[in-house]
Amino acid sequence: MHDKEKALREHLRHNGKIEILSKVKIESSEDLSTYYTPGVAYVSEAIKKDKDKAYDYTSKANTIAIVTDGTRILGLGDIGPEAGLPVMEGKALLFKRFGGIDAVPICLGTKDEEEIIKIVKAIAPSFGGINIEDIKSPKSIRIANKLSSELDIPVFHDDRQGTSVVTLAALINALKVVGKKKSSRVIINGAGAAGIGIAELLHHYGFNDLIVVDTEGAIYKGRKENMNEFKEHIADITNKKHEKGALADIAKGADVIIGASEKGVFTEQMIRGMNDKAIVFALANPFPEITYEEARGAGAAIVATGSSEWPNQVNNVIAFPGIMRGLLDSRIKRVNNDMLVGAAAAIAKSTGHLSTAHILPNISDKGFESRIAPSVAGMVAAAASNTGEARIKITEEHAKRKAKALIKRYKKIEKMAVRYPYPESREELPG
Repeated sequence: MHDKEKALREHLRHNGKIEILSKVKIESSEDLSTYYTPGVAYVSEAIKKDKDKAYDYTSKANTIAIVTDGTRILGLGDIGPEAGLPVMEGKALLFKRFGGIDAVPICLGTKDEEEIIKIVKAIAPSFGGINIEDIKSPKSIRIANKLSSELDIPVFHDDRQGTSVVTLAALINALKVVGKKKSSRVIINGAGAAGIGIAELLHHYGFNDLIVVDTEGAIYKGRKENMNEFKEHIADITNKKHEKGALADIAKGADVIIGASEKGVFTEQMIRGMNDKAIVFALANPFPEITYEEARGAGAAIVATGSSEWPNQVNNVIAFPGIMRGLLDSRIKRVNNDMLVGAAAAIAKSTGHLSTAHILPNISDKGFESRIAPSVAGMVAAAASNTGEARIKITEEHAKRKAKALIKRYKKIEKMAVRYPYPESREELPG
């Protein structure tokens, strides 16, 4: 279990988790005139003539914005931008630790969809990519899609795309373990950003027997209740037999059931009604749709959750640092499903020995940081080149080497940073 007091004390002691460090030394007036005025004016003039040179002369090429409005933070709901900041700092830490990427938390004091889009477009020139994070669905999908269509830098929606990549990787390996194929019947419960993303990517990968269920029951073409443009799209690509009914009915005879919904909605009876060698992914956070023990006790062959307390944690950190690394280094404009499938394939392949209790890499696995993100970055770069989205064509091996070098560099910086505590740090919690 997690220690509340320790978490509070550590955040207080370090006064947050991230800071900005300089890459150069300022030790003389010559240094100052080189890195600031007047020398920096020559750099500005070069970029004025060709704005793409900002990628070469500034930190733009390796810097992203993590954008939230605080409306769907973890499992806490709408807690506001200030309360969302420690989560975005944590995300920035993971981007740096596992991808060598500089990420800036942008916690916005507005919930207005059009205003968020306007603000992100206005700040985009400073960044090489945008990560949309913890914004309530379906607003988050509309924001990500709009920005993706109008910006010339990649917009990655981790709640939708990151979750779908790790889920696909887990499913590829789970099917191998139980000896089943893509023809398996797959039920996805939840039609928010994660559920929509999972359904879209599984369909793109080749799963054809897919049904998505929400609070109104199975989504099918022609349904009128509680629909939106994204559910309409899901109705077009899934549930080819137009099946109707509640989750308990639709789950009967399923090979796979994936939860992207809420605590406790999967029952042991539901699991017992699935096919033999059933696969259950209960991904709701912080509490799953069914516990690992309950699902296994009801006969599931493989169970995955979003929790680190049980085997097979479906954790987006397996995917998003490597994906963004590949996007930045290929300098792509838009993320496509081929890139996401490439990322999932890399994760699945990098997992190592497979078993019912090991279908995904874990950050505690030996060599995790030197294997997973570089492999994912390499596959994303290759897919970007193959689909014509890469503005800089780099080989898979080149992308891997660069990712490994940046991650190795940061590990050295990290060791140095922890040797020098933040001044005036406090450990005594306020009353």
